[in-house]
Amino acid sequence: MKLSKIVALSCLAALLTATAALAGPVWDNIEKTKVLRVGLMTDSIPGAFYNDKKEWVGMDVDVAEELAKRLGCTLERVAVNNKTRIAFVQQGRIDVSIANMTHKRERDKSIDFSITYFFDGQKLLAKKGQFAKWEDFVGKKIATMQGTTSEINIKNLLKKLGDADADKNVISFQKESECYQALKMGRVAAWTTDSTILLGYAAQDAGQFELVGDFFSNEPYGMGLPEDESKLRDAVNFAIQDMWTDGTYMQIYNKWYGPDTPYAFPMTEEIEMWP
Repeated sequence: MKLSKIVALSCLAALLTATAALAGPVWDNIEKTKVLRVGLMTDSIPGAFYNDKKEWVGMDVDVAEELAKRLGCTLERVAVNNKTRIAFVQQGRIDVSIANMTHKRERDKSIDFSITYFFDGQKLLAKKGQFAKWEDFVGKKIATMQGTTSEINIKNLLKKLGDADADKNVISFQKESECYQALKMGRVAAWTTDSTILLGYAAQDAGQFELVGDFFSNEPYGMGLPEDESKLRDAVNFAIQDMWTDGTYMQIYNKWYGPDTPYAFPMTEEIEMWP
């Protein structure tokens, strides 16, 4: 065989291999089955939770439904929590994680992420009228979720404010509902996580709790995706941008966070758009 033919065949093989790599087995399976498996929280109010009618609802649920529709798929909902949302992506148990997950460089070592689809920040929730500023929580017990950026952020803040026992004073729980219960029972002085989650739980007992102080972190949420799935990542990013462009995103957002909802949280950012 002539050298030119060998080179040509080698180039073709390399091109086919590169194309296959860009597609990836997860995207291939989605195209084949027309099913999108999305990991969603179950007690993150109003992101994704069970309402009084035992219906699985929330902002993330609606976004997941819209994403699946735009990818030409039916949605398969898979329950995840703070510990499993990354592991399920890695293990291939879900295709996408839409689970109020802050995009961090450390997490990007384990999975890929979409562009930011939601903007939040961390605050403290406490009983109304008891605290006025961050410094008031030095030496107090504070609840947060185990294994989250919220846990790291609050420890760093307390240490910065001079709390010598910050590590002991931060009490970590497995679930958001457990944090809220600890706050209601007086086991902790405050609960800290992303402000929209705090607003969601506080709305259950209107007037009893309030957010204290400003944001002490930025929490840009990304959708968790499998590594090396370029076509899936592009499809998800394009769908998010298209939702923003045609107004669907803000319709969903206002349904859950608009001024007439119990979780009112004004939109102050814009989705990243590619020309």
